[in-house]
Amino acid sequence: MKKSLIIIITFFTVFSCKNETNKTETDTEVTSEAKIKYPSDVIPFMDKWKILLGDGTYVDDLVGFQKDDFFYVETENNTDWVVYKTPNSGITSRTSSNTRTELGEKRHWIPEEGGKLTGTLKVKHVSTTGDATAASSYSVVVGQIHSDEGHENEPLKIYYKKFPGHTKGSVFWNYEINTEGDNIGRFDYSTAVWGHDFSVVGKDATTYPKEPENGIALNEEFSYEVNVYKGIMYLTFKSESHETVTFTKSLIKSEFATREAVPEQVKRVYANREKGGGVERETAYAGEINYFKQGAYNQANYKSTKSEIYGGDIAKQYENGSYAEVWFKSATVGEATAPKQ
Repeated sequence: MKKSLIIIITFFTVFSCKNETNKTETDTEVTSEAKIKYPSDVIPFMDKWKILLGDGTYVDDLVGFQKDDFFYVETENNTDWVVYKTPNSGITSRTSSNTRTELGEKRHWIPEEGGKLTGTLKVKHVSTTGDATAASSYSVVVGQIHSDEGHENEPLKIYYKKFPGHTKGSVFWNYEINTEGDNIGRFDYSTAVWGHDFSVVGKDATTYPKEPENGIALNEEFSYEVNVYKGIMYLTFKSESHETVTFTKSLIKSEFATREAVPEQVKRVYANREKGGGVERETAYAGEINYFKQGAYNQANYKSTKSEIYGGDIAKQYENGSYAEVWFKSATVGEATAPKQ
């Protein structure tokens, strides 16, 4: 009887330990899964977007989605950030030579209806290779309005650009005309926020312009608000170490509807290019379908900027500085609001 009792106790002890081991392993797996943070956990508007990554991955359900090396979460000083990272060369969209890890808004709207996009971000890296005479070198677009019909041009692109060796870079925004007739004449007109505008380039491929005194450094936080209300675009840019800057631009009545109205900046930037000699239709983007974009739209493609792409090897591009990386800690998208008077 005593021997049988010992056997029974031993059996239950072993069984209990085995169950405890299995429970511990299961709990570890659950805990490990719970530790994963997705971009949609940090910025909960991801259900309103689709995304194209720099390797060509396309996803239209971003809740609970992330992809290492392109779209994921980093925590810095107890703050969570959504990371958008893309190489100089990868798989691009049908309308562009530039790679992107960038959100595209699912909702579409006309300027008269409008919409509103905000973002608080910092740029961690831009390409360190390229031709200094090319206006797009060393730059990334961090927010856009994009047309979805007609010429599919872009009434807004918000840029960050920093030349190699400079501590401070520039924030500026470009307006692309909705060209009347043939789109070969399309051009961008650039406006500086902090630092230089798009037209400031180097004297030759390896000579950089003077560093902007009021520029923005890598890893320096700033924010923007794009509010398109009844056909008028209201832009607000804020940074802790800079004055708040605002702009107003009509998207339904053109400033560039005649050749005489084409700015000197445009004539200078496009002097040696086939495009850039056109005019805009008088009603600009009135009645045309548009949508917002946000993330990292890398402008350093090899064709226009002669940046290094290492045969298209993404890992080598990341290792050698041929990429763009942008971090957002907050953002919103939604209906337009009446501007403050």
